[in-house]
Amino acid sequence: MIELKNLTKVFEVNKNNKTTALKDLNLNINEGELIVIKGASGSGKSTVLSLIAGLSKPTNGEVIVDKRRVSKLPDNFASLYRREHIGFIFQKYNLISTLSVKENILLPLIPQNPNEKEAEKLLEKVMKKFKIDHKKDNIVKNLSGGEQQRVAIARSQINNPKIVIADEPTANLDKDLSLHFIEILRELKSTNKTIIVATHDPLFFELDFVDRVIELSNGELVK
Repeated sequence: MIELKNLTKVFEVNKNNKTTALKDLNLNINEGELIVIKGASGSGKSTVLSLIAGLSKPTNGEVIVDKRRVSKLPDNFASLYRREHIGFIFQKYNLISTLSVKENILLPLIPQNPNEKEAEKLLEKVMKKFKIDHKKDNIVKNLSGGEQQRVAIARSQINNPKIVIADEPTANLDKDLSLHFIEILRELKSTNKTIIVATHDPLFFELDFVDRVIELSNGELVK
């Protein structure tokens, strides 16, 4: 489903200052797999996620998703690809604190301009699934950390994406909330979504429902 071919990413600050984040990386991820990418800060984990999501383009190599060359898409088509296929779970939630739970979850639907009944149906479905429907009209800044986490996850699933990308999702969570997030991941995995988690949290490395743990170091796969 996802193919990374000879992927290299170089960040150039100026002519005399270049950083190689990924070096000739090759990786295949099958549909329905849950992959954990581990590695120290600066190992290239977030760069891999960014390239798969079409948020940045490789210096060399290709990203292919469902036989589609994502790395070659113009920016407007890359945005459409993300909207239709990618669900993001961010480290710091990235919620709008002054909006309600309902408004935050519905944000990804705005570009599609769905009719009100259709949007309400999708909203109710994800809110119930992630047990946040009782807080529908609450302002996000008044929620607990666990409740904000569920809002963020519900928002990531409102478009029913095929691919879920989570970047250091438990970095700001205590152990109880981290374990709660892991159970939500287990549920998402059961729906045959392809899930890629970048983390250095050891809680993820021995989970029975994780298909593979891949390690990166200095932009290269550790074999």
